[in-house]
Amino acid sequence: MDSLQNLENNVHLLLEQYLLLKQQLVDLQKDNERQRQEMIQTHAELVQLKQDYKHLEVAYALLADNTDAEQRDRVRQRLSNLIAQVDRALEALKQ
Repeated sequence: MDSLQNLENNVHLLLEQYLLLKQQLVDLQKDNERQRQEMIQTHAELVQLKQDYKHLEVAYALLADNTDAEQRDRVRQRLSNLIAQVDRALEALKQ
């Protein structure tokens, strides 16, 4: 009779441990998905930053060749307009 009680206790403990581990698995899967989404977001930001950096390099190269302040202002304005056009085109593509 005592061994039957021990067996019941062990089964009960195993069931509790199973349920706990099952919940931990669900929590870890949620955390894994959250981190995966963060990684995707970070990668997208990195790609955007690299693109922005290339644009800045081009802009600075253009500005370095133009010593006249009026020309620099025109180049800056043109670059701003081009960037705004690209932004509008990207927004249109998202829709």
